[in-house]
Amino acid sequence: MTDSFLDKAYRARSHAETRQLYDDWAASYEAEIGQNGYATPGRCAAALARHIKDRSAPVLDVGCGTGLSGLALKLAGFDTIDGIDISGEMLAHARSKNIYRSLTQVDEAAPMPGKPGDYAAIAAIGVIGAGAAPISTLDTMMRHLTAGGLCVLSFNDHALEDHRHEGRLNEWIDCGAARLLFREYGDHLLGINIKSNVYVLEKT
Repeated sequence: MTDSFLDKAYRARSHAETRQLYDDWAASYEAEIGQNGYATPGRCAAALARHIKDRSAPVLDVGCGTGLSGLALKLAGFDTIDGIDISGEMLAHARSKNIYRSLTQVDEAAPMPGKPGDYAAIAAIGVIGAGAAPISTLDTMMRHLTAGGLCVLSFNDHALEDHRHEGRLNEWIDCGAARLLFREYGDHLLGINIKSNVYVLEKT
């Protein structure tokens, strides 16, 4: 039996292999995860909307993929959204949605666009975890925020199995560099019974 892209997504691989996987998956990505009830984008967007002061302020969508996360943010009332992703093919699909102010293909080690403070919030929705972006992405995101900036992210069950993920998040909170505004465990991919934690952090 041939593995689906979703089966392959959670396996560890090199950066180049990850880029190739998502390039190859781009055409069927939304159909496959849609059939499995992808709930995390809507949950993250709703959580961010509850805690941000100004929904017209710019938001950076890290690992935006085909734009499902941006669509969820738009539906939650966010007007100015920039997206970055490692996959050019994924970005082509995101561009067709006409949601984003800008879309940029980046390398895994690339710095965040703009300067600290340009974004009121940075999102990593379904991005950090096994077979995807490393936990160091959280550090990069948090450093790019200024005091009062918000970070919304999710860890699915696979990411939660690796205690380094929540451990790094807790390091930001425990040292006083960030404040946890929201954490909720709920649906991620209903069709394959995977759940996720959604978090909203405020940089202090």
